[in-house]
Amino acid sequence: MFKYLITINPLGLMYGSAGAFLSPENLVGRSGAKFPPEAATLSGLMFSINKITEKFPKEELSANLFVAGPFWAKLKDKQNFYIPIPWNKIIAKKAVDEWKFKNGKWQLENKSEKLEPDYRWQSINSWEITPKILKSNQSVAENPWKYVSFLHPKIKATERCVENSDGLFLENSVQMADDTCLVYLSTYPIENGWYRFGGENHIVEIECEEIKNKKFLNLLNQPIKRTFALITPATWGSNRLSYRHPQHETFPETLEMLTDKPVPYRYRAKGNLGRGRYAVPAGSVYVLAEPLNKPWCEWHEAWFPKEGYSLKRVGCGLCLPIEIKGVA
Repeated sequence: MFKYLITINPLGLMYGSAGAFLSPENLVGRSGAKFPPEAATLSGLMFSINKITEKFPKEELSANLFVAGPFWAKLKDKQNFYIPIPWNKIIAKKAVDEWKFKNGKWQLENKSEKLEPDYRWQSINSWEITPKILKSNQSVAENPWKYVSFLHPKIKATERCVENSDGLFLENSVQMADDTCLVYLSTYPIENGWYRFGGENHIVEIECEEIKNKKFLNLLNQPIKRTFALITPATWGSNRLSYRHPQHETFPETLEMLTDKPVPYRYRAKGNLGRGRYAVPAGSVYVLAEPLNKPWCEWHEAWFPKEGYSLKRVGCGLCLPIEIKGVA
């Protein structure tokens, strides 16, 4: 389904989130930070570019453009990019463990109840490797970015002066490691070049190449049976309600999940700010009552919520099959 690997290399800092105004006497606190940008940001950019260049017919792009992410990679090995580690694998600096499914309940194999994961990412080529080997061959990583907060005055749109004499604006920017870049998947290419991406007019360098990693392509096309893990956030339900799994009558019952707290999600359509909701975070693991026997690319769009069009088109709930000990 996905044919192109789109990499984004920030030229300096990238925008993470913006905070509220603070008074000079109370310069404390930090606004909530959200990074990397969702795949919908890339989708919007591609539609904007195509509106100018008219490289593809509008109807064709609207019907066939699918994007997914965010991921990241090392510049020297973009095809072996990093994806979220499934929650059934616990990989800490001091030890590793793994959740198994026994007698209808989750159990830790080594019973290390207080072990918290230190690593959140693993290379795509190591998807089916056990936690112990993952750690030993250095196929796992921490976030390759750090937040840099700084204060500056809010400038009026029509004048080069501040809106409030005592108003300061807190911006949470992000600094990527020099040898890394963000990665997204797409069914259509984008011209290489410099673009404004992620808000606040920060400039990035975007490059596009065909996906050549056959191991990853085979994973994408491998049928999902009873167990799978999300590699992108998933929003299920209507634009008013959020659920932990698809609500369509043809989707099998979800027996168990391994997940973290939900993450905020907001999708912009045609320049309008969509309704805020919550998404199941990437890395969440599902155990179904019955096998699906089809890869994510063949999932019905009716299983996904719609805001203008199905959120499947922006990579909602992209997942890969996994093996859970104790699940046939």
